[in-house]
This record gives sequence, structure tokens and C-alpha cells, in this order.
Amino acid sequence: MASFKNSEAGSIVLDLIKTIQTNKDFLSEVDGKIGDGDHGINMNKGFTMTEDKLKGKTYSMSEGLSILGATLLEDIGGSMGPLYGVLFDEMSMASEEHADVDAEVFKAMVEGAVAGVQDIGNAQVGDKTLLDTLIPASEAYAKALEAGKDFSAALDDFKAAAKAGWQSTENMVAKIGRASRLGERSRGVLDAGATSCYLMMNSLAESIQKLIG
Repeated sequence: MASFKNSEAGSIVLDLIKTIQTNKDFLSEVDGKIGDGDHGINMNKGFTMTEDKLKGKTYSMSEGLSILGATLLEDIGGSMGPLYGVLFDEMSMASEEHADVDAEVFKAMVEGAVAGVQDIGNAQVGDKTLLDTLIPASEAYAKALEAGKDFSAALDDFKAAAKAGWQSTENMVAKIGRASRLGERSRGVLDAGATSCYLMMNSLAESIQKLIG
């Protein structure tokens, strides 16, 4: 079964950081249509702070995710800091005792992330949040493994479902958060959280695919 060494996979976290840094303006642009317009600024702040904390250190994927989660939780505030802080912390905890990360460990990471975010946010699919990206991706990945697909093929399904879930938020009415006050006026715009979640889940999957070959 395909797997990669946790201790040698700190690059996964660096790829996440670069993904947010590269897309910070896009994220704020999306957020500005029905939100405060600062999603990219806040995310970039947290991820760049994490980059500074990791400089010159040797760390595993799980250790890097833990530092990222703690930084988002403690230092960027707003609604997205705690949500993404918990998401990455759950991923770290689900993988920290595994020297080798295989398809089943990644499944536990993603399912832990879903449970953690739902526990503090109370959102469901259809509410126009990051869970509209994360839950379909998690479910598609689990179905792919059940169907006998290998790690990389299951990650392809994960990425495709994350993208479809993200794009589906354009036609939703926001039911949670500041945008919910806009009612029907929130329809026709992508959700900023779902957007950042897609970018990060896509990055995560692609980084793993490079490691497993």
C-alpha cells in the first residue's frame, strides 16, 4: 500500500503556506463581495507567521500541522481562525502517532477535520461554508477507498469533490455568519471559506500525490 514518511513530509505544510500566500488577494476579492474583504489578509497573516515559526527547524507533517493549527487558533482571530485552527489540529492529532501515512491515516485526518469543524461551527452542507468543500471531499474519498481505489486515485476523487463542493456555494444562500444577513443577496457569489478550503485541500492532496509517486 502506498504511503509516505510522516517525518519527511514537512513540505506538505510549506506547500499549504505557499498556496495561501499566492492566493491571498483572490481570497480577499471573493470575501469582499459578501463579507469583510479581509479573508485573504487574515489567512496570509496566520500562514506567514507559521512559516516564520518553522524556519530553520526540522519537523514532521504532523508537527507542522500542529504549529499551523495553533497559530491560526491563537493569532488570527475572526471566525476562520478557530475553524481552521481546529481543522489542522485535528489532522495533526489523527496522524501524529503514525510513522507512515497511508490512505487510511489520511481518511482519519480528514474525518477528524470535519468532526472538529462541525463541533465548533454547527454548520451543515448547504449552509454556504467551508464544509460545503470539506464534507463532499471527505465522503468522496471514503467511497473511493471502499470501491478499492488506491491512495492516489482516491485523492483524485477527493480533489474533484472538493472543487465541485466549492463551486456549488455560488448558488447557495448563506445561512451562517455575517453573509447570512444578506439573505438572497448572498446568492451568486462563491463563499470565501469554501474557496480557501478548496485551495488548501487541493494543495494537500497534490503534495501527498507527489510524495507517494
